[in-house]
Amino acid sequence: MGPIVLTALVLLLAAQEGSADRIQNRRTRRELASPLHAGGIRDPYGSYCHRRGGCCPGRDDLCTVPYLDTICYCDLFCNRTVSDCCPDFWNRCLGVPPPFIDVCERNGNKFYTGQTYKENCNLCTCGSSGRWECEQNACLIEPDVINAVNRGNYGWKAANYSQLYGLTLDEGIRFRLGTKKPSSTIMNMNEIQMNMDPLNDRLPLYFNSLEKWPGKIHEPLDQGNCAASWAFSTAAVASDRISIQSMGHMTPQLSPQNLISCDTRNQGGCAGGRVDGAWWYLRRRGVVTDDCYPYQPPQQTPAEVGRCMMQSRSVGRGKRQATQRCPNTQNYHNDIYQSTPPYRLSSNEKEIMKEIMDNGPVQAIMEVHEDFFVYKSGIYKHTDVSFAKPPKYRKHGTHSVRILGWGEDRDYNGTPRKYWIAANSWGKNWGENGYFRITRGENECEIEAFVIGVWGRITMEDMQHHHHRRRHI
Repeated sequence: MGPIVLTALVLLLAAQEGSADRIQNRRTRRELASPLHAGGIRDPYGSYCHRRGGCCPGRDDLCTVPYLDTICYCDLFCNRTVSDCCPDFWNRCLGVPPPFIDVCERNGNKFYTGQTYKENCNLCTCGSSGRWECEQNACLIEPDVINAVNRGNYGWKAANYSQLYGLTLDEGIRFRLGTKKPSSTIMNMNEIQMNMDPLNDRLPLYFNSLEKWPGKIHEPLDQGNCAASWAFSTAAVASDRISIQSMGHMTPQLSPQNLISCDTRNQGGCAGGRVDGAWWYLRRRGVVTDDCYPYQPPQQTPAEVGRCMMQSRSVGRGKRQATQRCPNTQNYHNDIYQSTPPYRLSSNEKEIMKEIMDNGPVQAIMEVHEDFFVYKSGIYKHTDVSFAKPPKYRKHGTHSVRILGWGEDRDYNGTPRKYWIAANSWGKNWGENGYFRITRGENECEIEAFVIGVWGRITMEDMQHHHHRRRHI
């Protein structure tokens, strides 16, 4: 090799080294970026470099394509530094299989890195090592809890519910209950004093409001994933009491949606509310029927409420009248229904029983534990099936329900047990056609700690008005 050629080669190498140093100085920021595919390639069969129109030789920081919430590169440099290449870089630019794609198996099927499936409430992702990486949430429906209840001597049976399957326990507590614990001031409100005569106030072993007042007790509704049991239980108790009090001349199914959307003073709509606030609204503003203002379950997030579509104005003597038409073109009867102030009952089971037998269903607040969601039939009592599990599997929240009656029976174990008959607001395909029985006289789940009764604000004029209107329908 001649001296001229040798000199030229040395100069070329020196120039390349200098250029490499300059490039290296520019690379620092990109090299510090976190690898895109550390947890496996997401969207492994997406078209990125191909869609861009090809690959870029060497180092080209502008050779990028949007990738999920970031960017990926289609230049040859990406393969030599961090893994910031686009998913199809290796196939498209190098003609080789992607190095990060591995195969996971499930039920005889192959899944590639980044692909997912849902196991109950937990998302499982095929990792770069060929192993499934699954979330570890406590699920609302846990098969081992159902099996433990059904194998044990608990006196009730459990079942899976498709409408609850796939939710986490936290989601169930957050979306399916929705009654805030009353403040200490409300909890300390005076209980009515009921003087019971042992001779004349004999209580039967069994009583059900459905049988004493046929056609006047309303069926359980379904709140869905809207944490508004505060509105559903209030509307249900008021509906039953007005129907009984009016001797069937008025049998409204009052609108929970009216309360959810319009009772917004210190209330959270589908994010939870207080029963005392609901009764305040029913007394001071009043609500219409569910036919007039139908329930609209939240479509996107449970916090959705929608604006108030119904207002009322005073017409004297405490009565109110709607100022808007029904937000439902199929119904024109926008009558406003109101209640008197609610009253609190004693926690004594006999007094609660007498109130129900004399005046109709009552509202009760209870603590719902993780096993209550899978209740199917029998006489419920909170079990210990989750006691050995980590705390995340043992949670509870406050709920409100309607108590309609009581009874005494032998449970599934043959043990004599007293119970309440109560209506939930999780639809008729939950529990015993939407109802449940729960241990009575032991303040089970605090169901006897705060019980409310109420009267409708009804006049003879109201009854005559509804009686005549029904005759002409």
